Amino acid sequence: MPQEVETYIGLGSNLGDRQANLASARKGFRDLGRITAESSIYVTEPWGVSEPQPNYLNQVVGLMTTLTPRKLLEALLAIEASLGRERGTRGKPRLIDLDLLLYGGALMDEPDLIVPHPRMHERAFVLAPLAEIAPQMLVPGTGKTVADLAKAVEARGVKKLPVKAKGRTK
Repeated sequence: MPQEVETYIGLGSNLGDRQANLASARKGFRDLGRITAESSIYVTEPWGVSEPQPNYLNQVVGLMTTLTPRKLLEALLAIEASLGRERGTRGKPRLIDLDLLLYGGALMDEPDLIVPHPRMHERAFVLAPLAEIAPQMLVPGTGKTVADLAKAVEARGVKKLPVKAKGRTK
């Protein structure tokens, strides 16, 4: 039996019903392994874009999986496509964006698969939710924890989405 590996996946959406888009992606993860952690959802300003666009909702999910990094990436791309994601130019608004951030302690650098995610260390919209669920995780190749990396980035424009209370209050 293949061994399970701890992975972390970044989710983002800034078109349509953003919360529903994230929920649909998380539902798709059930076929890929076992969800071990879900960060809060964060409202974030678009990063690295040249034209105005709606704010994103971002989240990070921990997933134990037996899939190889390549198979996991292919599955994430299939989930994106099933939710209506059209791949194209970087920096454009999107219904859903799924990024493989960490795959155990793996360091990979292939033309279309780099782990850890190559821009993760500069993105507060990834590091804030990841630090919420895995602050002491060592990021391969850096010698630093997620919490260390999160402290080093400017977190302006990254805010936790308030959770609406369920039921009535007295």
